[in-house]
Amino acid sequence: MSTSAESAESAPAPRTPKSSRIPKVPFWAQILAGLALGVLLGWLAKSGDLGWLTTTLQHIGDLFVQLLKLAVAPLVFFAILVSITNLRQVNNAARLASRTLLWFMATSLIAVAIGLAIGLLTNPGAGTGLTPKDGKLPDHAGSWIDFLTGIVPTDIITPFTELNVLQIVFMAAVAGIAALQLGEKAEPVLAISRSVLELLQKALWWVIRLAPIGTVGLIGNAIATYGWNLIGKYATFTVDIYVGCALVLFGVYPLLLSTVAKVNPLQFFRGAWPAIQLAFVSRSSVGTMPVTQQVTERLGVPREYASFAVPFGSTTKMDGCASIYPAIAAIFIAQIFDVPLGIGDYVLIAFVSVIGSAATAGLTGATVMLTLTLSTLGLPLEGVGLLMAIDPILDMMRTATNVAGQSVIPILVSAREKILDRDAYDAATSITLDGTAIESADEQGAAVPAPAAA
Repeated sequence: MSTSAESAESAPAPRTPKSSRIPKVPFWAQILAGLALGVLLGWLAKSGDLGWLTTTLQHIGDLFVQLLKLAVAPLVFFAILVSITNLRQVNNAARLASRTLLWFMATSLIAVAIGLAIGLLTNPGAGTGLTPKDGKLPDHAGSWIDFLTGIVPTDIITPFTELNVLQIVFMAAVAGIAALQLGEKAEPVLAISRSVLELLQKALWWVIRLAPIGTVGLIGNAIATYGWNLIGKYATFTVDIYVGCALVLFGVYPLLLSTVAKVNPLQFFRGAWPAIQLAFVSRSSVGTMPVTQQVTERLGVPREYASFAVPFGSTTKMDGCASIYPAIAAIFIAQIFDVPLGIGDYVLIAFVSVIGSAATAGLTGATVMLTLTLSTLGLPLEGVGLLMAIDPILDMMRTATNVAGQSVIPILVSAREKILDRDAYDAATSITLDGTAIESADEQGAAVPAPAAA
């Protein structure tokens, strides 16, 4: 026995085979690669008149967006329902909700002011060569009557089949408030709702993993279909939208974070970048919502509050789509149709942007918000048709700005209410699609472990 034991002790330890796994490519690098490949393929399809390539790119992009939209209706309903009921776990819930709404409105007002200033300084409609005959009526026009009467659904099925997010939000809010009133009696329903929400978020994570492939299709199709000539016609308008969004994204938000929340703005971008870049590609605030909520919690916002503020913001907080864009677009269309605007009109634009932002409802595009603005000002709705072709290119930057704001406001409110975990904020790391840290590394290059996924 002793001999065998000695031989076992003296035997060399088995060699651990070297790992042959391919190193993981950071998600931001995958997105950038998708952007570059999409531009290249789009240029090849356009210059070589390759119809089959254009069609393929269109199908790839459409399929990715369709997969995102597939989960939108139930995701919004259960996210809003659960988020409202989660407020009962937070001290001063009513105060938090009201502060959140006030900050939403304040930052929207700042954004629309920036949009109006840029539009008045640059005159985006001048020298484009576009005329009123180039416009066409949109398929669906929006007005205040449509907006107000459209909030309440006629039945509980149609909003889900027609993807009317505003009506879904209304039903979810009613159900959430009713659940709060019922108390313990509603707990079985809430338990099921939480499970369904987790299931939907897990399924949406799988779709989000496809974002680099979706990027190839979306960007490639935009280049192949519209080309650079179209962008040239709208050069000033396009630059105005991107500059306006950039001023809010990289100017206003960091200023608020440093002065109001007293936190490092660079750390915010480090933690929130996965949500911002996904929003840029997907052009959907609602589709990005699970990532936005996760990065917001990772940045120190309490989960109970984040689970209310982020879903609420994903359907109502639209600084890019509902503030900057309609402000500049209204000036652009007024110049094309030679309609003078006065101070009262600019005040109306600000009012519509602050009050009517829920009409954008977190989906791709901001046509409803634009038609709402134009109808309020009495501008020709044919102007919407002038902007439809260029809209996909504009919507990327608009949605990235939207999502950044949806994460910034909970941080501001949490900091002001002294519930922000500043240690978590300072240590926040970028996340992967399965909720673990990827891009953060220590100074020696080793991966930094992340906290458990939210």
